Amino acid sequence: MVYLFVHVIWCVRGREALLNKPVRRVLFAHLQKEGEEKGLTIVAAGGVEDHVHCLLQLMPSQNLLQVLKHIRTTMAEWLNENRLLSATVEWEAEYYAYSVSPSGVQQVVEFIGKQEEYHKTKTLDNELEIFDRFKASLA
Repeated sequence: MVYLFVHVIWCVRGREALLNKPVRRVLFAHLQKEGEEKGLTIVAAGGVEDHVHCLLQLMPSQNLLQVLKHIRTTMAEWLNENRLLSATVEWEAEYYAYSVSPSGVQQVVEFIGKQEEYHKTKTLDNELEIFDRFKASLA
């Protein structure tokens, strides 16, 4: 059996704080349902007002770029069509993706679930610095 876990982070265009808590609650529930219908395994989804975290389990035949494009497009279309926000949602073109070992899945699930608490004291840039430091240590 093959396990390919990827932690993906993407931002609202301009890092606008559009995704309020009630919207996030229904958005992530919709994302889980949509994922199941499309054969995508979304292990966890969460985030705060300006960005989204998603832990995906990909099958070897699934392409991360295509899966993420589908998820992001579907989310934006759903939010915009249902007029859940006062502004139109668009995502930054850039995203961050990090592989996760099976032994680290639970830790990432917990991290995604605690995003609101985490961002009371840290910014998204602080969060991404951790990944950048790891990347630099590999060089």
